[in-house]
Amino acid sequence: MKISTLQENIKNGLSLVGHLAGKNINLPILNNILIEAKSGIIKLVSTNLEIGITCLIRGRIEKEGSLTVNAKIINDYISLLANKKINIENNDKKLLIHSDNYKTIIKSEKADEFPLIPQINKDTYFKARIIDFKKALNQTIFAVSNSETRVELSGVLFIFNKDKLTMVATDSFRLAEKQIELKSNTETENKIIIPAKTLQELSRILTNLKDEQVGDSNQEIEFYVSDNQILFTIGSVELISRVIEGQYPDYKQIIPNNTKTEIIINRSEFIRAIKAASIFSKTDVNDINLDFPLEKNVSVISSSSGQSGENTTELESKIKGNDNGIVVNYRYLLEGVNNINSENIIIKIVDNSTPCILQAEDDDSYLYIVMPIKQ
Repeated sequence: MKISTLQENIKNGLSLVGHLAGKNINLPILNNILIEAKSGIIKLVSTNLEIGITCLIRGRIEKEGSLTVNAKIINDYISLLANKKINIENNDKKLLIHSDNYKTIIKSEKADEFPLIPQINKDTYFKARIIDFKKALNQTIFAVSNSETRVELSGVLFIFNKDKLTMVATDSFRLAEKQIELKSNTETENKIIIPAKTLQELSRILTNLKDEQVGDSNQEIEFYVSDNQILFTIGSVELISRVIEGQYPDYKQIIPNNTKTEIIINRSEFIRAIKAASIFSKTDVNDINLDFPLEKNVSVISSSSGQSGENTTELESKIKGNDNGIVVNYRYLLEGVNNINSENIIIKIVDNSTPCILQAEDDDSYLYIVMPIKQ
């Protein structure tokens, strides 16, 4: 193999794929990146057997070939070089790198020892705007369960329809649901559970991609789904991952249909009141009281603790329905409110033993539910 490319091109490619390679004692080859030059394409590949990332970079191929090299070593070294032309070639398990007045040799290994990255049929596709998908990912992934006892809750449920993608995450204490517009060439609905680790890696890639790759507001991410895998494509980068096997709970059952009280409250003021109440909540319980007396048209956010004291904040609100109140975990509440991008928030309540609903006043595509703390 003999190739030449700009330092910036290979540096960016290595930063996207190299994060996946780590210290694997049982299978050292997984600490490496595969570099492949074939059919006019220079490809960088990494995998941990659960996730695989492929990135195409621009450059010139003088001689086709492939090899694998330690991800950290080559990443650290390339990062030190100036943004000039880099010549790379392999010679008998050695990777030779020459740029300007820098020359180095890095030990390499044969490519045939590197695990194969699975291929997915691309006949059926789904597409969404990257800007919409990134927002949806941020609004849901935080609610995924960290527990290993219910593996199906350790991922985000993706429901693909012809023109809509619904993303759902829950840890059984709170639930987040977000819907975004979708393009597709199929009428078939697909439901899959994607591991949180996969989506965290995808989020990192979307954040690190250069502006020209994701800066256009109409730039799209593509999804290709099989029975046990999903492929994400963003420009020249592909991420493939296994999906979680199992049945996601019927989350629609816990969404209250007939709420008795509806409150409209200013988001920024509500956040400040929640934070004030959190200082005086009971340790390990994190409880705060939300009371909505109808005749006052104020929301009362309060808490008390025998150790720290007590706090009460009254916020002007629009309330319709019945007098009502609920006790919730302030951490779960705050995370939901922070992910609602609206000047005002709508809170819907049935009673103090039923989950409460939070939504933006001007956008019903995002739904957040918090379970009550029963006294």
